[in-house]
Formats: sequence, C-alpha cells, structure tokens
Amino acid sequence: MSDQLRLMAVHAHPDDESSKGAATMAKYVAEGVDVLVVTCTGGERGSILNPKLQGDPYLEEHIHEVRAKEMAEAREILGVKQEWLGFVDSGLPEGDPLPPLPEGCFGLVDPEEAAEPLVRLIRSFRPHVILTYDENGGYPHPDHIMTHKVSMVAFEAAGDATRYPGTGEPWQPLKLYYQQGFNRARTQALHEAMLARGLESPYEEWLKRWEESGMPERNLTTRVPCAEYFPVRDKALIAHATQIDPDGGWFRVPMEVQQEVWPTEDFELARSHVDTSLPESDLFAGIRQN
Repeated sequence: MSDQLRLMAVHAHPDDESSKGAATMAKYVAEGVDVLVVTCTGGERGSILNPKLQGDPYLEEHIHEVRAKEMAEAREILGVKQEWLGFVDSGLPEGDPLPPLPEGCFGLVDPEEAAEPLVRLIRSFRPHVILTYDENGGYPHPDHIMTHKVSMVAFEAAGDATRYPGTGEPWQPLKLYYQQGFNRARTQALHEAMLARGLESPYEEWLKRWEESGMPERNLTTRVPCAEYFPVRDKALIAHATQIDPDGGWFRVPMEVQQEVWPTEDFELARSHVDTSLPESDLFAGIRQN
C-alpha cells in the first residue's frame, strides 16, 4: 500500500488513550503512521484520583477545562492527533442498587445517533485500522460500554453510502481491534516476575478478583512489540495529573521488568476485511501488502 497508513483509537475519556495502547500508538507515530485519538467525553464527571491534588477547589470547579489541558499535553507527548466527540461524561455509578445515570450523559445516548459524529470523523480521516473496547468496555464503566457500541455502529456504517448522508464520502476501515492490554496472562507474568525478584507485586488483588469473577479469557490475537515506547506511554499518562499519582500503583513494576517480561501491548482482532494470519505482531498485517 503506497498510501500513508492511518490508525484511529476511540476512547471514552481523556487519560484512556494513555493507559490503553499508548506505546503502540507512539511506535506507529515514530514509523510514520498517521494516528488520531477520538475522545468521546470530556471526563467532566471524573473524580480527582491523584491524592496529591484532592481538595483543590480550583481543580474541582474547573475539572472539564483542566482535563482538556491534560489531554493536550498527553497528545503532544504521544505525537498523535486528537478530536473530541463532545458527549458528556456519565460518571461511574456506585452503590447497591446502582443509582440511575445522569440525564443527557453519554451512557444514555442512542448508539445509532451517537455514531454520527464518529462516522463523520472516519470518513474524513479515512483510517485503515480502528481500536476500541470490547463489549464489556474493558471494565464495566457505562461510557466504555457505550464507546464499544458506538464504535461498532460507526465501523459498519462508515463504508455504506446509504447511512449517515451528508457526513462525507463513504470509507470502510479494514480492521477493528479491541484493546486488551489488561489481560490475565500479562498480569500473571508480571506478578510472578515481581515475586521472583523479591519485590512486592501490585497485582495480587487483581488476580484474586479475576479468579472470583469467573470471566473467560479473551482471544489475544495480536501482540505489538513496543517496549521501547513504554517510557513515552508513562510520560503521557503522568500528564493526566488529576487522574494519575506518579507514585501510585501504575508505576510499581520497574520499567526494566515490564520491558523484559511483557514487551508487547495486546489486542483482539474483532473485524477484518483483509486476509491475515493469526497470531499477528502488527495491527496493519494484511494491509501493508495490499
């Protein structure tokens, strides 16, 4: 393929792009791939998760614009382009029973309606590959689940001239993947590596919850080698200062351990309009040769 390769990653909130597939995006940017992050909501109902910044009245009052500035810094670090879809964060409901979602939030939109601006972006950017979340959202946040639904509608509709007229010339992306970076095999491997080195693992509770949940293993079809870009990923993640504590659990596994034990980011091929052989090590497998 002589045309420049293009990758679109669809995420629910600012910071998701830096915690899911960021090293892969940075790798492809370095190789000359055009990468666009689409952020569905502004993260305006997100809590301040960094304990060092909690209780700051300015941050609490201006969380929407603060998170937009954090996103701007992260996208510069990763070297990606970025667009907002403009939907309103649903927040993460807590309690038993769970309270209803706030009126007008992203989690309550009609996926067919919400797909329109994403179809418009797909038709203008013309990605060959789209990254999104699986049907569980990666974890059951209503915005992550809606991101999955909207992405699937848009992937199927973007190439159909009869759907969403007035949003540009039809364009059919060739492959769609689910982000599967937080998989059990990776977590188990890092956990065992930490214990073998006499270090405390941050993953013991994660693995216990996995066992108790009985959730089936996902089909990891594609492992992209990108260990040299893990530091770029972490720098982008730390740019989301309200969400990430640089001394917190995200960073407890030493970089050299991560790079040695699990030097890939992992994905699940969910849709493909090209022939490819599994397992893959490249999101553009089957596309570069065409």
